[in-house]
Amino acid sequence: MNLEYFLKAEAPSWMGADGSDHDIVISTRIRLARNLEGFRFPLIFTDEEAKTVDRMVTQAFYQLNDENHNFSHFAIQEMPALQRQVLVEKHLISPMLAQSDKYASVIISQDESISAMVNEEDHLRIQCLAPGLKLMETYEVANKLDSRLEKLLPFAFHNEFGYLTSCPTNVGTGLRASVMMHLPGLSMMKQMKSLTQMLARFGMVVRGIYGEGSENLGNMYQISNQITLGKSEDEIIEDLQNVVMQIIEQERKARHTLLSQSKIALEDRIYRAYGTLKHARIMTSEEAATCLSNVRLGVDLGIIKDVSKHILNECTILIQPGFVQQYAGTTLEPAERDVFRAKLIREKLNSENLK
Repeated sequence: MNLEYFLKAEAPSWMGADGSDHDIVISTRIRLARNLEGFRFPLIFTDEEAKTVDRMVTQAFYQLNDENHNFSHFAIQEMPALQRQVLVEKHLISPMLAQSDKYASVIISQDESISAMVNEEDHLRIQCLAPGLKLMETYEVANKLDSRLEKLLPFAFHNEFGYLTSCPTNVGTGLRASVMMHLPGLSMMKQMKSLTQMLARFGMVVRGIYGEGSENLGNMYQISNQITLGKSEDEIIEDLQNVVMQIIEQERKARHTLLSQSKIALEDRIYRAYGTLKHARIMTSEEAATCLSNVRLGVDLGIIKDVSKHILNECTILIQPGFVQQYAGTTLEPAERDVFRAKLIREKLNSENLK
């Protein structure tokens, strides 16, 4: 596959609406951090070491190509900044990898459900994505891939500490399990701050839509484990599953409270957002994300019936700065992006209504 295939303006398979609890849980992600024995960590290694690591990892992935997997490799340094940004917006690479000035790359499966970042913070970060709440199923995919790679690559492992990583917080299992959740009810009820503080006590962390260091956008939050050492993979996943189920219950209660106590105000908020998306001529990414969040809530509550989740997922991808410019085929100034973004959303929603 060439890079253009992965830059297309479509919602990837892991943003589908067929996962468990898909009215609240957008997607599940499992990430495994691994390093190769005998090489320094990316923060201090040489360009020659970086190229050797990249070559070893890429060859290993290509050996795994079969009827189930078709992996493609792309060097980050060969990509223009805009293409890197699009891959960040599709959650295929991290902002840190996109800004890398060292030899780094990404390996992507044809359906985009698996990606591997090479020479980011660690030599290898395997990422598996799935729609809805599928923590154990997604971990099993990642674990199987990890086991196959471990037969081909000399992973750095310590009998006492487990997998060795660049950052001490990842030592042990090297596992980061996370769930992307749409939490407009808790946000409207001003409960996100207390929820974040409560989760910290259980070794969990709340991050923005692009992970560590990013901000919340459109009431989307990533809930993930913070502890990787001293617990098994199964224990980490079970703990996160239990926490996520409690958050789902709280979000549903918040939505019920809004419907029962402020139904007219809620409907007005949802329909105003729908009208803005269908008719606005200028729209920032923040305003678009907020409106899409309100419309998604309206669809989940049965208030809006003529908009599909697929269109909302695609618009969630399209509204972001990199994608707007990729779709336009040229670099745009912020004001030009706002005009083009509004046009794209109108076209998507109107084409949906014509079906």
